[in-house]
Amino acid sequence: MMVQVQLHCLCLFTLYLTTGYGQEGRFSGPLKPMTFSIFEGQEESQIIFQFKSSPPAVTFKLSGETDGIFHIQDGLLYHSRALDRETRAVHKLQVSALDAYGATVEGPVPITIEVKDINDNRPVFLQSKYEGSVRQNSRPGSNIGTLVAHDMDEANTINSVLEYRIVDQTPKSPREGLFLVQAYTGVFQLALYSLKKQDTPQYQLTVEVSDKDFKTLCHVQINVIDINDQIPIFEKSDYGNLTLAEDTVVGSIILVIQATDADEPFTGSSKILYRITQGDSEGRLGIDTDPQTNTGYVMIKKPLDFETAAIHNIVFQAENPEPLVPGVEYNASSFATFNLFVTDVNEAPRFSQQVFQAKVSEDVAIGTKVGNVTAKDPEGLDISYSLRGDMRGWLKIDPVTGEIFSVAPLDREAESLYRVQVVATEVGGSSLSSIASFHLTLTDVNDNPPRLVKEYTGLLFCYPLREAGSLIFEATDDDQQSLQGPHFTFSLGSESLQNDWEVSKINGTHARLSTKHTGFEERVYNIPILINDGGQPPLEGTVSLPGMILAVVFIQMKNKGRDNVENAQASEVKPLRN
Repeated sequence: MMVQVQLHCLCLFTLYLTTGYGQEGRFSGPLKPMTFSIFEGQEESQIIFQFKSSPPAVTFKLSGETDGIFHIQDGLLYHSRALDRETRAVHKLQVSALDAYGATVEGPVPITIEVKDINDNRPVFLQSKYEGSVRQNSRPGSNIGTLVAHDMDEANTINSVLEYRIVDQTPKSPREGLFLVQAYTGVFQLALYSLKKQDTPQYQLTVEVSDKDFKTLCHVQINVIDINDQIPIFEKSDYGNLTLAEDTVVGSIILVIQATDADEPFTGSSKILYRITQGDSEGRLGIDTDPQTNTGYVMIKKPLDFETAAIHNIVFQAENPEPLVPGVEYNASSFATFNLFVTDVNEAPRFSQQVFQAKVSEDVAIGTKVGNVTAKDPEGLDISYSLRGDMRGWLKIDPVTGEIFSVAPLDREAESLYRVQVVATEVGGSSLSSIASFHLTLTDVNDNPPRLVKEYTGLLFCYPLREAGSLIFEATDDDQQSLQGPHFTFSLGSESLQNDWEVSKINGTHARLSTKHTGFEERVYNIPILINDGGQPPLEGTVSLPGMILAVVFIQMKNKGRDNVENAQASEVKPLRN
């Protein structure tokens, strides 16, 4: 019974709306394109419009972006849930009129639902906590950063206008109001006067952003950064005198220096770097800094040299890697002095270089100067030169001048790069010596005639010859060859052989020796071959191809029957090669 009463009331309410507003045409009417504006957040089951149909239409169909919210029943268009502009700002719907059989008789026509904004969203910061920094002694008005908040309500309306303000500052020393945030831009600034890290290194702020109905808070941490407004100061300006032998080991620490800096520890403003500004033009000393204590360790980086500089009047400077602020400059407090005296030590002679190189042709005459070496004694003593490792006995050296001469024929094919050691010994004193290398490169001359690559022995043809035979052989040359390789020419070594034999070139290194007929006697033939290398000057070599025996196989097999002889002759027509 209760259900019936409720349905009855809904029908009466619907009838009242339809009847009451239908007369004015504001809430009912025929099917046509329409646009409705509805505020988001309204109560559910709100009737939007009643469409009236004309026969044969008996009902309506709703389609489009209904999102399960919009419905049509008996021509009544309504929404069953509250709308949300941030989910969808405009709904595109279509309404069609159907007959009793479900066929479309009118439409579909477009129905547009515009969802109007209300302030139902709280402003939100993009970060829950912001962190910024400001250098000490920065001027008031200096920008620190920008706070950014967002409101999902419709842009450029009163619902999305945001305002920022600082609601708390900790600590409040030296006073409140040290910072400022621009109300509508969120730009964070230093407000009153310059800060000092020594007073307060960090501030915690609470910032509020609000629209006309809602407020949101976030935390901001501001770090005060030290600036380089203090110079390093040496503990003492004079580190006295020190005497060292010139052979003091490289890497030895010879002095410890110390300066201090009042800027913030372990920053570029307080880190100290030491350098030598005077007294070490050749860079024989170096300074390493301990990053924890800023202690400087002066060490020998290159060997000391009494003969070059016996006294070093050193000036140290202590400086920061970060530039000083304008108006602050290094002064005498950042400099210190030190005197280093170097004593003499008897040293071995020193060659001007460790490897001496020269190049000569392998056919130079005996006694030709092929190179020279030079050495000096640091103490100015005379030097005597000698050779070591002259295994082939090709060279000699002038003990006074260091000039090197050939004393025997040189041969590139035996050794193209000849290496020996040169010893320089001081004359008098303790006879100290030192060693350098001398490398002599020998360039090639055409001094080697061509020859066969290998010894060709045991070459034979079968007797009697049934057809002409041939033999391929290869030549080489011990001289240095071009990138294209050798280009030999080949010919018979005697004109008397030309009726029986011929030589034909295959390529630059290979040729073929062939018989011209088959009427040879049964005996051994030694065939001389003339090979020319075409060099400058050209060299020729005559080689023999011995052992060309035209009877061996026949003699061994002639008593074994006619068939065996024929088979042997057929299988041995081509020459055998070892």
